[in-house]
Amino acid sequence: MIIAFDFDGTLADTYSCIEEAFKRALEKRYRWLPFKGFWAKVLARIEMYFERPIFGSHKKKSKPPFFLRTKFMETWFEERAKLTRPLDDSPELLRRLKEEGHIVISFSAEDFIDGMKVKRLKTLGIYDLFDDVIVFGRDLTIDEAFKLIRKKYGDEIFIWVDDKPWRFIGHGDTNTEYVWYYFPPTAKFVEKDRAKLVLIHHLHVIRDLWSLFDVIERVKQERSLK
Repeated sequence: MIIAFDFDGTLADTYSCIEEAFKRALEKRYRWLPFKGFWAKVLARIEMYFERPIFGSHKKKSKPPFFLRTKFMETWFEERAKLTRPLDDSPELLRRLKEEGHIVISFSAEDFIDGMKVKRLKTLGIYDLFDDVIVFGRDLTIDEAFKLIRKKYGDEIFIWVDDKPWRFIGHGDTNTEYVWYYFPPTAKFVEKDRAKLVLIHHLHVIRDLWSLFDVIERVKQERSLK
């Protein structure tokens, strides 16, 4: 099987450290600024605003506005990467999946800064655990990124693991199984519009990454009966 993972909120907790990363970035870039703790809270709220779902609209490429592509934001991402911690021993999970013969891919959206997603994967020490790293959003749409995977690895079962299930809507194919990793900081957005989940066929919900092995076995059994 081809198993693709989102990064933020799926393989790693990159959310609980957002405010602290802003505080550190302010201390490095704007030492003269008073009330850094206050401004870090404000910036963290703004960042979470950008995390809100837009169900079924991930069709286009997008370039972040210039004010998000600054040295300050680069420093923030770097500090955020230093504070990031794996979820559910995800590095060991990736190793186990590869040992079982699965193709393991990092499949996630680009950050505001060019190349930052790859840099953050390397900082966490998991970049080399993937067979491929595919980043969508700027140079590739989700659909284009998915087609690239199919071109490279064929049409076998594709298991897509993400804490943001709104990305699933309208993407994939009949050989795609969708796994929503229930991560509370982003799940709260889904709970406000849970009815939209009916638009996602072959949806599985897990609350720890190791439950993915149960999903794999269930998919094997269901697909073998067809």
